[in-house]
Amino acid sequence: MSHVHDMVIIGGGPAGYTAALYAARAGLDTVLVEKLSAGGQMATTDVIDNYPGFEEGVDGFTLGMKMQACAERFGAKTEYAEVTSVELSQKVKRVITTSGELLAYTVAVATGADPRRLGIDGEDAYVGRGLHYCAHCDGRFYKDKTVAVVGGGNTAASDALYLSRLAKKVYVIHRRDTLRATKIYHEPLMKSENVEFVWNSTVSEYITDGRIVGARIKNLKDGSESELSFDGLFVSIGRRPVTELFARELTLDEVGYIIADETTRTNIDGVYAVGDVRTKALRQVVTAVADGATAVHFAEEYLTNKA
Repeated sequence: MSHVHDMVIIGGGPAGYTAALYAARAGLDTVLVEKLSAGGQMATTDVIDNYPGFEEGVDGFTLGMKMQACAERFGAKTEYAEVTSVELSQKVKRVITTSGELLAYTVAVATGADPRRLGIDGEDAYVGRGLHYCAHCDGRFYKDKTVAVVGGGNTAASDALYLSRLAKKVYVIHRRDTLRATKIYHEPLMKSENVEFVWNSTVSEYITDGRIVGARIKNLKDGSESELSFDGLFVSIGRRPVTELFARELTLDEVGYIIADETTRTNIDGVYAVGDVRTKALRQVVTAVADGATAVHFAEEYLTNKA
């Protein structure tokens, strides 16, 4: 019979590697599957200032590698492969990867959520070079500078309000003539003297000089185009949870996140959703690592009761 692990973790971001650390330290036979490298989305962040314990900040790649080293110190194994399918409903769960099959009594899903892109040519080349997807991660680089936020929902409104306290000027570029964000954001944004709205408009092209220094803006009502100069652009049009593999078995919300409360337990016994992939109010590194620890607590409970 093939070997059955106590826990398989899918995804090597902060939630995944925290789950691996706690599971391995608890003596569980643990393997983590990651298709690229440790850290997930966190690894693309130049400086993380809001994770406790690093008074000078830390770059996301380094923090990801440290988290991996912590987990592997206690015996967690990392397998670099891509998960192609899963079967989670039975007592022994199957995780099929490009390197073969893994069996486990419990599974932690830590596949995260990717920021939605604008789809403009050259977008990937300018990430971190004037183009950002997380205002709370990278906003501090634009203190007393000019920035633009693309979007009109709650994330964009929250990002614009946050940036208005740091930046000299904040443009909010939105394809409609009013925000989709809840009313609580409207009044403080309208009252902010350094926030200017660019309504009925989209970004059609980046203006670059080794980094993004502005954009061509298209007015959707009359088709006219103009140029807008700024130091940084924050794309805040939502995130896409990486849950396609699990849609057949796990219950998802209306936008695709795995439904799991603060226990991280899903609708299937022995399966846990941790980090950005689950329904939650705040998606940050610190909440992701909390999920990883919580999942292992309930996984241990489940394994004991099922023994």
